[in-house]
Amino acid sequence: MRQLLLDFTQAPAPTFANFFHGPNAEPAHALEAAARGEFRERVIYVWGESASGKTHLLRAFCAAAPARYVAGGEFGPADARGTLALDDVERLGEEAQAALFNAFNEGAFRLLVVAARAAPRDVALRRDLATRLATGLTYRAAALTDEEKRAALAAHARSRGFELAEEVGSYLLSHAQRDMGSLVAALDCLDRYSLETGRPITVPLLKAALA
Repeated sequence: MRQLLLDFTQAPAPTFANFFHGPNAEPAHALEAAARGEFRERVIYVWGESASGKTHLLRAFCAAAPARYVAGGEFGPADARGTLALDDVERLGEEAQAALFNAFNEGAFRLLVVAARAAPRDVALRRDLATRLATGLTYRAAALTDEEKRAALAAHARSRGFELAEEVGSYLLSHAQRDMGSLVAALDCLDRYSLETGRPITVPLLKAALA
């Protein structure tokens, strides 16, 4: 059981295959196309509230394309080149914002994928940089509702060969970490434990794992 509890904290590596689209099919498809080189814009800007899947999409893009992932608080001038996925762009300090602005003007980027919590017109950045970031395509990412999360978990369970009881999905949403990566990891762990012990995936089994 100890290993199962440890596994509950290990979300699978973000990919396009394990991203649950919900209302976010458009940005997901755009980034998939960009990863295949089927994109001519210099910037893709994805914004939305926390837990809306922005980081998953950026990391999935980097896994599918020759690109680097950098968190906004870690960005430096040396990162301003090639194809870059820049997360939490609001966390850029003044010097980093200047470096990004200059690199953009110098054409140092082949493609810049940016994630933020606000649209370009509202993002907490210097206005000339925000204007540059708005020159490509902008997409809003929306967090999944609980109903969409249940549907996504049920679909994932069917892909693994079992039906997820509604009460198990509801209990998982109420007592586990609520981001989809963690929820999927928890469900995968439960499935493995169920197979190892010969016990069905039920609320009592889930309670034992979360205890």
